[in-house]
Amino acid sequence: MAFAQLGLNPQVVKAVEASGYTEPTPVQIQAIPATLEGKDLLVSSQTGSGKTAAFMLPCLHRLDTPAALPGRGPRVLVLTPTRELAQQVTKAAETYGKFLKRLRIVAAVGGAPLHVQAKLLSQPVDVVVATPGRLIDHLERGRIDFSRLETLILDEADRMLDMGFIDDIEAIIARTPANRQTLLFSATLEGVVGRLAQRVTKNAQRIEISSAPEHKAKIEQRIHFADDFSHKSRLLDHLLRDVDLAQAVVFTSTKKSADDLAVQLRGEGFSAEALHGDMNQRDRNRTLQGLRLGRTRVLVATDVAARGLDVPGISHVINFDLPRQAEDYVHRIGRTGRAGREGIAISLAAHFEKRQIRDIERYTAQAIRVGVIPGLEPKARPSRPEGFGDKRRASAPRPTGGYGKGNGNGYGSKGGYGDKKAVFGEKRASFGEKAGFGHREGGRPDGDKRSAGRRQTARLRQQLLTFTPAPARGRVDHPRNQRPLKCRQPSR
Repeated sequence: MAFAQLGLNPQVVKAVEASGYTEPTPVQIQAIPATLEGKDLLVSSQTGSGKTAAFMLPCLHRLDTPAALPGRGPRVLVLTPTRELAQQVTKAAETYGKFLKRLRIVAAVGGAPLHVQAKLLSQPVDVVVATPGRLIDHLERGRIDFSRLETLILDEADRMLDMGFIDDIEAIIARTPANRQTLLFSATLEGVVGRLAQRVTKNAQRIEISSAPEHKAKIEQRIHFADDFSHKSRLLDHLLRDVDLAQAVVFTSTKKSADDLAVQLRGEGFSAEALHGDMNQRDRNRTLQGLRLGRTRVLVATDVAARGLDVPGISHVINFDLPRQAEDYVHRIGRTGRAGREGIAISLAAHFEKRQIRDIERYTAQAIRVGVIPGLEPKARPSRPEGFGDKRRASAPRPTGGYGKGNGNGYGSKGGYGDKKAVFGEKRASFGEKAGFGHREGGRPDGDKRSAGRRQTARLRQQLLTFTPAPARGRVDHPRNQRPLKCRQPSR
């Protein structure tokens, strides 16, 4: 099927084909006609499925016709969770609408001068792409009017809710016309996203596009186990020197980790830059521009900062730290293998993180191959964790001992994990403490919490059973002093 068969404006189709796209994706085939019919939509699709064009193309089609109501406010509002995704959507709108006359698009995101955006919003505008927080700033100052708004789009609604934008989103929606069209796009339509959808849509059509097997097949996935931070760093160095690597995104769990790892890689001769939420907009734009132009070969990023990142030259994604949620793994590896290209996704993990790997395999319904690099083999024998495709349930090995107190984000530096002669986390040190990397949220492992809880319970039980009350003052014949206290044995 061609884009022209979807009923789109010829100028929009011309722009899409000029961008190199000839056939619509499954989500576009279903969403575009339904949007043109004026229906509310609830769309569940994975990253890289073409969802941006799925909602932007029909909106641009309508913008080529006169507005139903007079005014200067936007006819289309797109809410996104991050600045980078907002800029990506803005760029897509400009690309697909370049043959439309007098199309005006404004991006209202944090990190950019407020007064500059206010001036742009005071002029007639067709499309506003915004992050919730910055849009609230403009609304509170009375700088934007939604009286002629026709379409509201919530892009990556699940991520916006995860980031705590629910109050801002509801405040924004309350100021939009009740007869608007609402399009909600999310990786999942259940739970809190589903409840939000019920409140903001009317008789919505539900479209669910599972992650396509052929898309997964184009991303080679594997995992390498590391004994400690030094071992993990050597693995990363080896992987980044691969001659087939064009550009790579390396994911870390904290902002400090991203900064420190980027400095470390530059010291090793790599063209590396960090990207995270603490950077101002100018630095973020400069970093992304360097990546797009090829000046930066390695981008070290956090999950939120890299959300929506779309750079064709990214051939590899490397998880230096595993994501906390299996869903984030899908978004991470989606930075490569874009638009039908092939890509490689590699995760570096500790042996005690096998449970997280199993969760990822179950979520993606795909086993991840364990790789071993000659000369960099882990001391402990690597094995694929029992997960997707295994009949019996396996429990992930739990570390004994504690995480490092300092800025550690991992496992004990002495002995490591998998070394039976050394206690995990010996002397309360961690490899992250030595490297100066930020620690992962969550504190001690679950195994330590449970062990400590059991020991405390045992001590309390022993104290109860051996308890001898003090004599009642002044009354030797008091009944309390004539018989031993009977304590009920705590139930096990």
